[in-house]
Amino acid sequence: MKILLFCLIAAWPLIAQSPCVVNSQRAEFQIGHVKGNPKLTLDESALIWKHAAAQKMWKDCSRQIEYPETTTTINGFWTDSDLYLFFRCPFKELNLFLPANHAAPRVGLWDRDVVEMFLGDDWQNIRHYREFEIAPTGDWIDLAIDLDKQSDDHSWRSGWETLARVDDAHKIWYAAARIPLKAVSSAPVKVGTKWRMNLYRIDGLGADPQRHFLCWQPTCVQNRDPNHVPEHFGTLLFGR
Repeated sequence: MKILLFCLIAAWPLIAQSPCVVNSQRAEFQIGHVKGNPKLTLDESALIWKHAAAQKMWKDCSRQIEYPETTTTINGFWTDSDLYLFFRCPFKELNLFLPANHAAPRVGLWDRDVVEMFLGDDWQNIRHYREFEIAPTGDWIDLAIDLDKQSDDHSWRSGWETLARVDDAHKIWYAAARIPLKAVSSAPVKVGTKWRMNLYRIDGLGADPQRHFLCWQPTCVQNRDPNHVPEHFGTLLFGR
């Protein structure tokens, strides 16, 4: 969880030059339902991803700066038990924790290249949600977030499945996740269910002011971490 002294020295003056505004037309990702329990794969040509709904993100979270060279594609669908998400991430250089450690969650994963999924089903207590992260190395972390306690539960485990790989020849890295629906919501998920969601990618070398912080739904905040802004999340819609 990145409740950081984030960019306070160098980045916030830049953000202040061009603040954005979150309006009522927030991002919505409608995903379709798939029967059974498909095997999770990183093959972007696999039918489960080719037929899945897709979204893209390429904008900075707060400054409306575009990074077209790192446009990230996200595919998604759901089954009766799980949410499936797939990320395709072009890159110039990778910023990694090495060696990789897949056996346990990597605390601080957000300090390197990573994709992030913030998901919550509670529309009343919006400051309570789940955070999921995957790095190009396959390192991962999942967290139970409660902003009112200003803490994250490092002992909580979702039971999710993750995959990642790097295609050095084409300068693309991939990540895939299968997240149990019950890890986010105790209520049954059905067609028409809506969750609160934001998707992120952190990319690039250097300290935070030099790195790229991409948001699927821009959060448009100043003087604070641009990711943990639940009042500006978008919507995940479970479709047919």
